Amino acid sequence: MESSIFPSWLGGYEINRYITNPNIKVGDYSYYSGYYHQHHFEDQCVHYLLGDKSTIEVWQSGLFGDVDQLIIGRYCSIATGVVFMLSGNQGHRHDWISTFPFDFQEFGDGVKTGIQRAGDTVVGNDVWFGAECVILPGVKIADGAVIGTRAVVTKDVEPYSVVVGNPSRCVKKRFTEQQIALLLEMQWWNWPKSALKAAMPLMCSTQVDELYQYYLDYIK
Repeated sequence: MESSIFPSWLGGYEINRYITNPNIKVGDYSYYSGYYHQHHFEDQCVHYLLGDKSTIEVWQSGLFGDVDQLIIGRYCSIATGVVFMLSGNQGHRHDWISTFPFDFQEFGDGVKTGIQRAGDTVVGNDVWFGAECVILPGVKIADGAVIGTRAVVTKDVEPYSVVVGNPSRCVKKRFTEQQIALLLEMQWWNWPKSALKAAMPLMCSTQVDELYQYYLDYIK
């Protein structure tokens, strides 16, 4: 497959270098590897978010007021074809008689908007997204989580949880609750790069307790 975006499935890019939508915020080192879909992260993965190149003028007009944002932390790994659904219910009220968005057509003065916000979609740090998983509006995914391939995430995900399926369910925690507490205290993703480089032998291991001792000795 030839492409100037992703020439190989081995590669990817840091997302924040390519973001143009002001309603997307991505931390350092988080990357997208999109070889099998061959579109930029913003075009392939972010759906229905005002402020993209097709809606920037509408968003700047203030017609829709505040909009939900997509916020992603540092050191996240996002595989090809992941989808973040934004814009709440996108104007479709399933509790009304009809889900049809009449306010986008000419149906008179009695029309009401059906738009409901879901809140920001927030991803923590060091989250791994498997290929083609779908994240529904307003979901909060905590630090260290793993989202399985083609999972449909309909509710918040706890720290260091592994979730799979449709709808997604937690099948395991990556570490014990005590170890998770230590990892959340350390917040290694906020360490200076020099300190992180020095800790690489521990980062590439299962030794949470030893990494915590390093944190106490050199970081805290």
